Amino acid sequence: MHNFQIILTVLSFIFLLFFSAIRPSVSRFSEFELKRRVELGDKDAEQAMTRQELLIDIISLQRALTALFLALFVLMSVVTFGWLIGIILAVIVSLEYGFIARIGLIKGWSQRVYNHFEKDIIRFIKKVPYIFKLLRSMPSPVDGNQPIASRQELQHLVDESVGVLTADEKNLIVHSLSFEDQPVSSVMTPKSMIDSIKSTEFLGPLTLDDLHKTGHSRLPVIKGDIDHVIGILNLQSLLALDVKRSTTAEKAMEQKVFYIRQDQSLRHALAAFLKVKHHLFIVVNEFRETVGLLSLEDVIETLIGRKIIDEFDNHDNLREVAMRNPHGNNHPENHTDV
Repeated sequence: MHNFQIILTVLSFIFLLFFSAIRPSVSRFSEFELKRRVELGDKDAEQAMTRQELLIDIISLQRALTALFLALFVLMSVVTFGWLIGIILAVIVSLEYGFIARIGLIKGWSQRVYNHFEKDIIRFIKKVPYIFKLLRSMPSPVDGNQPIASRQELQHLVDESVGVLTADEKNLIVHSLSFEDQPVSSVMTPKSMIDSIKSTEFLGPLTLDDLHKTGHSRLPVIKGDIDHVIGILNLQSLLALDVKRSTTAEKAMEQKVFYIRQDQSLRHALAAFLKVKHHLFIVVNEFRETVGLLSLEDVIETLIGRKIIDEFDNHDNLREVAMRNPHGNNHPENHTDV
């Protein structure tokens, strides 16, 4: 009988060390970042999110079992070794079991055993949630100091901030965060909305007046159609043009033409604008067909999230106008979309 009591005392001590040595892992990601990764199909993130949701219950269970085996050890010590020795032994263990549990060998072994059975523990907690409502006696173990793990998370924090940033500051941060991921095609002026001028067009007073009414400071000069851009006409440079000596657009244009692919990033476009010191790019697809125009203004406005207005601007959103199809492109009376 005495040997059995000693065995129970030793086992209660071992289990006490085991449960106190466990450290349920807290995800280094925030709730928002975990949800984002789960939506992307990350199975590890799904497991981490489940663990995070039940972390309070897991730790409450750990503490309850630690307290249970500590109480059992104290009881068995007194029963096995008598009041004096039992109480002395119980006091020593009560004061030092936390330190002993932090020993590398004990801590590592306990953690490996816990990690092996963690999924089973989580399933058990889900089956009997009413029991764990009684065990919850602690605040959330998540301290809110997880590092920001993605630009999307930072953008979410900016969106959710109240009273910290002004609307303009939020706008600037949010747009700058999403800037790098946006393709040229997302902000370019669509092909259907491009105002151009033929290379043979004479720049007389009436033509110049019509050009200024377009609301653009620069226009592509075409030879035949929009897929053959041969230059850029800067309307500001025409202010000093002698109207008595009319000239053609081809003679007045700037001959340098720069092209950019529609799938290039805005970051690449901005770097290209700074490198070539030009203000207008012709946007092409993989077949070198013109699909739009991109101006330095378009890129800067996307970066700062604010419209840049000058004396040449019309204030319509050209992409929205293009969606309304004001030119009636490919829209004959008996047309059918398939």
